[in-house]
Amino acid sequence: MTMIRVAVAGPRGRMGALAVEAMITGREFLLVGVLDRKMAERANTLGGSVPIYTDMFTLADEAKPDVLVELTNHESVYPNTRDAILHGIRPVVGTSGLTEEQIGKLGILSRKHGVGCILAPNFSIGAALLMKFASMAVSYMPDAEIIELHHDGKKDYPSGTAALTARMMEEASGDSGAREKGAGRGTDVSGIPIHSVRLPGLLSHQEVLFGGEGQLLTLRHDSFSRQSYVSGMVLAVKEVMNRDCLINGLDKIIG
Repeated sequence: MTMIRVAVAGPRGRMGALAVEAMITGREFLLVGVLDRKMAERANTLGGSVPIYTDMFTLADEAKPDVLVELTNHESVYPNTRDAILHGIRPVVGTSGLTEEQIGKLGILSRKHGVGCILAPNFSIGAALLMKFASMAVSYMPDAEIIELHHDGKKDYPSGTAALTARMMEEASGDSGAREKGAGRGTDVSGIPIHSVRLPGLLSHQEVLFGGEGQLLTLRHDSFSRQSYVSGMVLAVKEVMNRDCLINGLDKIIG
């Protein structure tokens, strides 16, 4: 069996550490390096065997990964993803913070070079299913709002998952976002208000509320542990090997 050669960008973060463990323990994968400038100042290897790199050029030249799992921050995610594509490395991106303009540029670059790229602001299979169900429901119940709740350490809002959910709902309904909004109704994305909550004790939670005459439909997903992200991450790393363009959202690869 040919193993998939994987590198992880951002191994010091909680998600990065989870990715490192998943790639080490997965029989289909070979962890060939990690990308982290600060870690490389203190050591040459991770765990005594996995090389630590400070730049994409050296990582690509020496480690020769097939896939880069990108889990850094909003400042590094775009250049890392762009440079990976330019080096023929397939990015699987779990970092939020990419703008619509940046996603468009990455899509063009991915198609031009025939290098697969999967953007997954949430690796949870349950969250991906919620997005699909919301896209189905909005055609029948167009009055909807999103509430996303995360731990107090999450700095960006609305979450990438919530923003992608709103865009998918707009695409499914064909609504241009012209519905009138009142003051204090959250951040408007694609015409759908998103309310962001940041509190200790939370991890990652999302509700999509659909209102109709005499009824309310609630779709909700809860992640209680980061372990909920592993199955989707593993799926994305496998699937990106079969793609030659950019895929925005884990929901696109789960059927």
